[in-house]
Amino acid sequence: MELVARFPATRVLIVGDVMLDHAVVGRVTRISPEAPVPVVEYDHDEYRIGGAGNVANNVRAMGGAVDLVGLVGRDRQGDVLGTELRTRGIGCDGLVVDDSRPTTTKQRIVTLRNQHVARVDYENDRDAAPEVEAAMARHLDRHLAAAGVVVISDYLKGAVTRAVASHAITGAAARGVAVLVDPKIPHIDYYAGATLVTPNHVEAETATHLRIRSDEAATRAGRVFLERARCQNVLITRGEQGMSLIGPATDTHLPAEAREVADVTGAGDTVLAALALSLAAGASLAEAAQLANLAAGIVVGRFGTATVTPAELIAAAGA
Repeated sequence: MELVARFPATRVLIVGDVMLDHAVVGRVTRISPEAPVPVVEYDHDEYRIGGAGNVANNVRAMGGAVDLVGLVGRDRQGDVLGTELRTRGIGCDGLVVDDSRPTTTKQRIVTLRNQHVARVDYENDRDAAPEVEAAMARHLDRHLAAAGVVVISDYLKGAVTRAVASHAITGAAARGVAVLVDPKIPHIDYYAGATLVTPNHVEAETATHLRIRSDEAATRAGRVFLERARCQNVLITRGEQGMSLIGPATDTHLPAEAREVADVTGAGDTVLAALALSLAAGASLAEAAQLANLAAGIVVGRFGTATVTPAELIAAAGA
């Protein structure tokens, strides 16, 4: 597939909330005598990149180059996250160390059979301070010159402020570069001018106060979303009902590609990465959405956050 073959020549700039997923893995053989809870005998640790970092990981897995701008704390988790990013070839010199917050970390206690026992979140979701925003803006400016597309990955953890989003969108527009946004509805006013915003159907319903149960309803909600967010296009991801791309003059509804759904965790990150790479490689929005739909169909057939390879995309496109 010619489009996928052009991915290695692309570069994606991602700004957003970077996270570390830390699994403490062990075995459970008894219940605590102190309380009715399982006792987990430690076996090993596992680390994965989460949030905006998972979008970057998907971009790399599909063959593109990527630079990441975000926040970490001055802590061991930030060091581990940096190591994990560098190991995967993800440009992370745009990560700003913020002494006022921990590195956003989801620590899960899980068994060797992948059963979740508990989760502890380390985070400070306060908006980045002005001096931290300024540092992120400098990194954005430095990397924009080489970027074929800009992605804003918003998880409401403090990195995507109004100022940071505006700086990314304005700077990309000045260079004729598309901006894609994985949104959070409380920040919907931040995304004005973005090329494409990608809410899931629940987020789209929340933003528009409209139920989405058909292609026609998706079109209506998409039109309202465009007005509400003041963006150029919207792609509503609808799970087993596929995707709906709504633009100024055209609507495209794509049926779901998945034959079997194992886990939807991280599928939105895969969709965003495929969209970004496709646009950077010269695809139209409709072509990018079709490829992203194929990528989603592959990744939801696997457990946990997963990635897709170029060979898998090419095979799926030819199926």
